[in-house]
Amino acid sequence: MGKLLLGIDIGTSACKVAVFDEDGRVLAQASRDYRVYYPKSGRAEQDPEEWWSAICEGIKEVLSGREAAADEICGIGVDGQSWSAIPVDRDGKVLCRTPIWMDTRARDICERIKQEAFAEEIFEVAGNDFLPSYTTPKMLWFKQEMPEVFAKTYQFLQSNSYIVYKLTDRMSQDCSQGYGIHFFDINRLTYHEELANKLGLSQELVPALYRCDEVVGEVTKQAAELTGLKAGTPVVAGGLDAACGTLGAGVYQVGQTQEQGGQAGGMSICTDKASAHKKLILGTHAVPGLWLLQGGTVGGGGTLRWFRQELGQGMSFDELTKEAEKVPAGSEGVLFLPYMAGERSPVWNPDAKGVFYGLSYDKTRAHMIRAVLEGVAFSLEHNLRTAKETGVEAGVLNAMGGAANSRLWTQIKADVTGKTIQVPASDTATTLGAALLAGVGCGIYKDYEEAVRRTIRITRIQEPDMERHAVYKKMMERYLELSEKMQEIY
Repeated sequence: MGKLLLGIDIGTSACKVAVFDEDGRVLAQASRDYRVYYPKSGRAEQDPEEWWSAICEGIKEVLSGREAAADEICGIGVDGQSWSAIPVDRDGKVLCRTPIWMDTRARDICERIKQEAFAEEIFEVAGNDFLPSYTTPKMLWFKQEMPEVFAKTYQFLQSNSYIVYKLTDRMSQDCSQGYGIHFFDINRLTYHEELANKLGLSQELVPALYRCDEVVGEVTKQAAELTGLKAGTPVVAGGLDAACGTLGAGVYQVGQTQEQGGQAGGMSICTDKASAHKKLILGTHAVPGLWLLQGGTVGGGGTLRWFRQELGQGMSFDELTKEAEKVPAGSEGVLFLPYMAGERSPVWNPDAKGVFYGLSYDKTRAHMIRAVLEGVAFSLEHNLRTAKETGVEAGVLNAMGGAANSRLWTQIKADVTGKTIQVPASDTATTLGAALLAGVGCGIYKDYEEAVRRTIRITRIQEPDMERHAVYKKMMERYLELSEKMQEIY
């Protein structure tokens, strides 16, 4: 075998597959879309078999050219969206579509659990509040609402662990996705059997735990036939997309911070201890021995995509942001709450809605576009301020995701937060992070310091303008006031 690495990313709207050389250069990449199903209000589902079909097609494409051959790939890493609850039987057959991170069907179950005597114990063990987006409430929902499926379920898998299973025929649970399971002890990185039993579940319902860079198995003959991969290629456990993206953005040391600008937004601050906050998300980093204090928002690049689709009249993203450049910082009083599908941290309200405030006859589409860009930046700052309440403060932000390609949007985020923002090769950060896990796990790199040093390149640095920061500090207070007052109306 050669020394190429394959990274697979299971996103919400599409999967991405990329082949990297040892220095992090993309040799070939492919993407395939798939559906999100919305069968009822509050429900959002995907079909894991559609993920697998899309990934098989994507792998075949990247291996079809001269850039990469199957026998040159020495390791495979898989990352995926959070908080899946894929019920599979003993043969690995998917029993029904999985609720995804946007799904809030388990709201009533969460309210009931929060009234139980052991509610505080859940937070002490898991480091996360008991909220409907997470995996555990969805497992309980299956038990309560679909007992016939629950009875047939051998184990619940995460998005990446399902694809790892399809590749290797072995079920696994990586530590970075453990935070969605409330009987996963966030400090000890083990399952808490007693708490699982109190919740009416069993630790047998989830697979054995693996380090993210630990080899789970090898590509089977059947998977090789479906994908074009070479049978016997090692596959590591992989991890959470945000954790892999954080690594792929060059964040692997305490105090470093990743800023997410994909479909959704948010941030991940790297720490050396489990610093929990009920309004944030705490998980282990894909890099062993580290944790990530995270803020995950609904509003990210998806907000501008929505605006372009509904109000952009066929304009490109570049044309939209050029128009926004005409408007001064603060959008002359126009504010936007980017809660387009409810909101996650630190608001945690599935009923929250997107809101434009401050419109008048003298305001234009350009004001609205800039307000959208600023609203996403304000949601980022809201999470950073919440993290400071635990004593965890971000330093320089490493940006990733499609939004990082916009100089204006990146500058607005720098100006709102008052933080310097570094932009690595953002479009491939998540798949690169997954590939780096495989590289460490398979011995291509001796450690993460070497992996990051060899593969991560900063393409630009944007410093905050402190005059605009002063304007945004005032607007931020209005944003927080509007957000709080709107909770009553929701």
